[in-house]
Amino acid sequence: MKFTFILMILCWISTTRAQEADSSKWFEVYGFAQTDMGYNFNQVNQQWYDVMRPSKLPSYKNEFGTDGNFYFSVRQTRFGVKSSMQTKWGAFKTVFDFDMFGVGANAGQTTIRLRHAYGQLGHFGAGQTESAFMDLDVFPNTLEYWGPCGMLFFRNVQVRYMPIMKEHHFLVFALEMPGASGDQGVYSDRVELTGVKSHYPFPDITGHYRYTGKKWGYIQLGGVARYIGWKDQGDQAHLDTMNLSGSAIGWGISLSSGINIGKVVVLHLQGIYGAGVENYFNDAPVDIGIKNNPGDKTKPIVGVALPDLGLVAFVDLNWSKKFTSSVGWSNTTITNSDGQKPDAYHLGHFVEANLLYYPWQNVMVGVEFQWIYRQNYMAAAGESSAYTSQATKINLSFKYSFSKIFYAKKK
Repeated sequence: MKFTFILMILCWISTTRAQEADSSKWFEVYGFAQTDMGYNFNQVNQQWYDVMRPSKLPSYKNEFGTDGNFYFSVRQTRFGVKSSMQTKWGAFKTVFDFDMFGVGANAGQTTIRLRHAYGQLGHFGAGQTESAFMDLDVFPNTLEYWGPCGMLFFRNVQVRYMPIMKEHHFLVFALEMPGASGDQGVYSDRVELTGVKSHYPFPDITGHYRYTGKKWGYIQLGGVARYIGWKDQGDQAHLDTMNLSGSAIGWGISLSSGINIGKVVVLHLQGIYGAGVENYFNDAPVDIGIKNNPGDKTKPIVGVALPDLGLVAFVDLNWSKKFTSSVGWSNTTITNSDGQKPDAYHLGHFVEANLLYYPWQNVMVGVEFQWIYRQNYMAAAGESSAYTSQATKINLSFKYSFSKIFYAKKK
């Protein structure tokens, strides 16, 4: 992979040497090296030691060992390439990049993780990129890798069509891979029914419309609709008496905005409501939960799409060319079904504040305070209230960014 990148760069350079550049055709190499270190005052899931996710807090006392752990991480480090050229069908653009943040089967490891593998020609695009349901601009200027729990953040494999691509108006529709998990876990884990396997015969349908003002900012409305099915994999004797197969319709709507208040303040806002679309959230549990169905021996329990609510409110403060800050809050709330376990995730809070310093071009040093909170669904036997847990972290980061654009020769 590295050898291929080097050859591509050398070939591009050779076409530009001693000749006038063509700004309509370019190739960019970009990325950054980042080191994070900090102290977790409380315990979190060891596989997610360098991020703050309410869903990864303990669901019972001392689930993840002891409080108070120091850590180092370089997993945010990123490398990527982009290209663009004009054709008679419009601009042809590509992007490929990765970071070192292991997820899924590689959770907790420092290893290559694909972020983007995407191409776009005119009004059409295909590959892995940000879901058409989400709004990437909601993400605040913070050090935290995972980010606010209640925002939509999901890169998915998709094909998309953008019928409107104007300065102040943008409209996009997409067909996306169904059943995928935001943290790239096992797809069947999105359905909380023992002994069944997920079934996704149709793609997710997503899209959004954005209106951008001249100075004040933008507003965006997004939506998603999806079919979620599951098949009971029990033996024949089991299926003769009980069959837990079923399906549900997942849906969601999102309203978000970025508001410029003078030249110093940028306000990031988002609200999401739906059911069965938890995997599109930045940090949320399963899409399908268990509901009791008494009186039906064939289906004593059924799967239902869990309603979900996400909220984000952050402020970016640009004090000067060398100093910035970001402060805000986010929340995720799940309406649990009556068949879920007492330790099922119910709600989470995320609070963050930082001060970032840019001493030289492409160099950043920052310190950040983070606090997260989790509440379970209900009290377990012998407890008077649902279990809660929280964690506080102080993080210090050093980041060096790089970017170089190579232009093709003019004919």
